[in-house]
Amino acid sequence: MTEESKRQSQACAREKKMTAFQEHKEELEHYEQMFGRERGRLAVSLDRITNALVLAGQHGVYCTSQRNPMVPAMDLRMIHQELVHAKELVQSVMEELRKAKEPPGIQP
Repeated sequence: MTEESKRQSQACAREKKMTAFQEHKEELEHYEQMFGRERGRLAVSLDRITNALVLAGQHGVYCTSQRNPMVPAMDLRMIHQELVHAKELVQSVMEELRKAKEPPGIQP
């Protein structure tokens, strides 16, 4: 195998995308152990959404509105709002699952 072939093969291997289950295996195992399968996966999902919010916020520093350079571009504001809403929905499901798991009559 030539050096060029090796480099191309290695590049292809790097380009193969891992699934969320592969990429976050240890984190999934940790949270599934702590909260159970469903809530654990939702907890990892919340972490991913939070990371996306941070990345969008950082990008918003450099990608500002043409009309008002003091605010992020409209598309970034829309992405941010959608991620916030997704996070709220996932949190509400986690809370409902937690309540469903509690014995009847116990209120935190």
